[in-house]
Amino acid sequence: MNETKILIDTIVEGIQEKKGRGITIIDLSGIDGAIAKCFIICEGNTPIQVEAIAGEVSDHCREKLHEKPAGCVGLEQALWVAMDYVDVMVHVFVPEMRDFYDLEHLWEDAKMTYIADLD
Repeated sequence: MNETKILIDTIVEGIQEKKGRGITIIDLSGIDGAIAKCFIICEGNTPIQVEAIAGEVSDHCREKLHEKPAGCVGLEQALWVAMDYVDVMVHVFVPEMRDFYDLEHLWEDAKMTYIADLD
């Protein structure tokens, strides 16, 4: 779990570097059938910011941990970008899409950690 914790911390740093907001870490390790150990959800105000956040997460993980996502989808329109780091899935939304998909509600039986926004 230590490697996963380091990955989570690095992803959060990348999100915060581009002023991503509403960071929620959802611990799925105790949920049967979950596709990852953890989801990290955040938002950017615009598609441009969503794309910038995803890029910074990728750069941070590559530079600090030599990790690349196994997959990344959604960059074309950048309304919802999903990055697959196998144990950790990163979801970067514009606010309207985050409200629509409401992943926090979908996984409400999991432990959630909320990271305060940096100003």
